[in-house]
Amino acid sequence: MTAMSWTDDRVEQLKKLWEAGLSASQIAAELGNVTRNAVIGKVHRLGLSGRAKSPSSAAPRPRKARPAQHMMRISRPVARGNTALAHVFEVEVEADPVAYDNVVPMSQRLSLLELTEATCHWPVGDPGSPDFFFCGGKSVAGLPYCPHHSRVAYQPASDRRRDRRPPTGK
Repeated sequence: MTAMSWTDDRVEQLKKLWEAGLSASQIAAELGNVTRNAVIGKVHRLGLSGRAKSPSSAAPRPRKARPAQHMMRISRPVARGNTALAHVFEVEVEADPVAYDNVVPMSQRLSLLELTEATCHWPVGDPGSPDFFFCGGKSVAGLPYCPHHSRVAYQPASDRRRDRRPPTGK
């Protein structure tokens, strides 16, 4: 495609087509010898107003109900060679027999440089504070967190929704 300049006539035609509600792709096809991205860039530089969405596209779509699952599905990118592939791990996290009160023993606390794949990467405190540390507990295989922090980080969607509902007075 050869470079084209935005002449006054082409800019006026762009403005008219934009106000008529045509998409950037449609405008590019109508003008010819210009890409969709060039149209978007020119519209932005001209400061043309955004257009309101049609009522049908503005309404949220209803979501399908999903059955509750006993296993958590966690997507993590895993590098292989030069490509990053997303793998889904199914992990069943056992309940901790001892209640974890979010107090991490001093001997378990780690700095960023001390973290390994076998240690919990859960940050504790303000990163700008000298008291900042990472949990450092034994991580669940394939996850960056210990069992307690995995339960906090990977809550099933149904549990997250249930926790946000206001209590009903009965």
